[in-house]
Amino acid sequence: MKYDFTSIIDRHGKDAIAVDFPPNGQYTKEGFDQIPMWVADMNFATVPTIQEEMIKRAQHPAFGYFRPSDEYYQAIIDWHKDRNGVEGLKPENIGYENGVLGGVATALRVFCSRGDKVLLHSPTYVGFRGTLENNGYDMVLSPLHRDENGVWRMDFEDMEKKLAEQNIHTAIFCSPYNPVGRVWEKWEIEKAMELYEKYQVFVISDEIWSDLILGDHKHIPTQSINEYAKMHTVAMYAPSKTFNLAGLIGSYHIVYNKWINDRMRKEASLSHYNSMNVMSMHALIGGYSAEGRVWLDELREVLAGNVDFAYDHILKNYPGVTLAKPEGTYMLFLNCEQWCKEHNITIDELQKKGASVGVMWQDGRSFFEPYGIRMNLALPLSRVKEAFDRLDKYVFTD
Repeated sequence: MKYDFTSIIDRHGKDAIAVDFPPNGQYTKEGFDQIPMWVADMNFATVPTIQEEMIKRAQHPAFGYFRPSDEYYQAIIDWHKDRNGVEGLKPENIGYENGVLGGVATALRVFCSRGDKVLLHSPTYVGFRGTLENNGYDMVLSPLHRDENGVWRMDFEDMEKKLAEQNIHTAIFCSPYNPVGRVWEKWEIEKAMELYEKYQVFVISDEIWSDLILGDHKHIPTQSINEYAKMHTVAMYAPSKTFNLAGLIGSYHIVYNKWINDRMRKEASLSHYNSMNVMSMHALIGGYSAEGRVWLDELREVLAGNVDFAYDHILKNYPGVTLAKPEGTYMLFLNCEQWCKEHNITIDELQKKGASVGVMWQDGRSFFEPYGIRMNLALPLSRVKEAFDRLDKYVFTD
């Protein structure tokens, strides 16, 4: 490979919550270092062109007011055309957001009144839960289910029942799906969109993971499904997951409906705080480059290998722990109910056992999964193997 995905980077003291601020209640015994497998950022060096672009800009000594450049918009347009086959995207369809969740909150204010019901699927990304609760909206959850092949699917009957009976006119759609790692097939998005159109539902589509697709799976932009989807969907994107830039802040929405676009921009302006950082702009340009495309393809190969190892290891060695193999993202979502009950242990005790030997994983209960654990695999394979070696010896034992 051209790029280094094997070196272990020391992130301590470098402003990384993944290593300096482990989850509450997770204590590690002396003799074990902490392996960061909880918060969804990566333990790899980003593509060099990002630093190069930022350093080049930083060498100029003035950092005054600015506007996004033509190069910024063209980088986004070219990226979506090359990666997802999007045609006809124009600068006026692209709007800046301080973060995807901030954009979700803005879109909710455009589409909803406080106290309105919003449809989501579950297990539910914890960020959606916090955003809706903090802004006064009611969540209505339609549980995903696993089919006979263990693949997570939407329950379209349940979705329709809730849309019809509870007068829901806004849905948050996550594609690819965090935390279970589904990359929706086109027919699935089409079926969901048929329901949204039937009940006149506006859609907020979080597609922040759309670059991190594994194997032969393919991301289908929600807005590409049909005209209704194009004109009634706010799609959220960011380079932050793709290139590990969350600390720089900088997301964007894509909207084709002028009325929605105007309202999004107005709502986003009300705080007088939703404005781009000049260094974030140059970071995106550096990421959405020719070299960024090569780096991303290598990253996806590395992540797929990590997922293959972890998935096979769990199935072989941890009877009673169930999971579906992720098709996108770099997260595993474990269901430990059977294992916990067979070993007379609580999910809280199980999680603390892992943390005590330095496996810093994430409590899945905040995703509405009572026996869930989310694991980040975006780190060198040697560290993934070390984590599972510790789980073998000290955690999943009889």
